[in-house]
Amino acid sequence: MADASTVTIRTRKFMTNRLLQRKQMVVDVIHPGLANVSKIEMREKLAKVFKSETDLVFPFGFRTQFGGGRSTGFVLVYDSMESAKKFEPKYRLARQGLVEIKRIARKQRKERKNRNKKLHGTEKAKGKKAKKSND
Repeated sequence: MADASTVTIRTRKFMTNRLLQRKQMVVDVIHPGLANVSKIEMREKLAKVFKSETDLVFPFGFRTQFGGGRSTGFVLVYDSMESAKKFEPKYRLARQGLVEIKRIARKQRKERKNRNKKLHGTEKAKGKKAKKSND
């Protein structure tokens, strides 16, 4: 069985994006004998290559080629944590444990939606209770 030392990472289409304060590139990962490479392991290797912290490396969109042994995806390496939190989507920050996304239960969301159906205009924003009519 192959181990992690046989993994080769190559970058293509490298671009320094000054506007978004990051480096962005397409990454080809060659991993013969392995199903795929974990993103954590990939982040550590790329952080070492680009002299950055592992928290600032965001790999995503990896697809394994048919037959295995090779994967291609996209990587963003931010200059600072502030720029990463400013420009990176919340779900990707949550994947790396940098942001906690609060989820309201589905039943509560539906109940709130149906309560709001009975309200008009600015009452919906305030969340006032529906007035019962005595007709």
